[in-house]
Amino acid sequence: MKQPPPPTQLTSTDYELLADFRYALRRFAAFSENAAAGLDLMPQQHQALLAIKGTRKNAPGRRGLYVGEIAERLLIRPHTAAELVGRLARLDLVSREADPEDGRRVEVVLTARAERMLEDLSASHLEELRAMRPLLTRLLTRIGDDSGSA
Repeated sequence: MKQPPPPTQLTSTDYELLADFRYALRRFAAFSENAAAGLDLMPQQHQALLAIKGTRKNAPGRRGLYVGEIAERLLIRPHTAAELVGRLARLDLVSREADPEDGRRVEVVLTARAERMLEDLSASHLEELRAMRPLLTRLLTRIGDDSGSA
């Protein structure tokens, strides 16, 4: 029987790389939270709007996502996603529409108000990612280095 390979000996450089990468992720998350808060949105609400708009697994004719799909994209339980959709609907950010293919199912669709908010947020997020690109590229290149340590 084949033995698993021995664990890789991590170096101080490996730990520095991981710490720097986590720091970059936290910086972007903090930027995102502040940008959403500027529009009176909670981070999870912003994430849900982006998931609805940006998930390309939508079948032709579909305009939104099912609650279960939102749960999957946000890594939350379906009942938590249903509560989130309810809050978004009360804020006039989403509407619930009968699925044209299966009337028993309900699609969650962005309202015009949500589309405008999401466009502003997404533009600023892309700008921030472009500013972070040199750092992220450097870190990801170092992570991809197979020379033994990062």
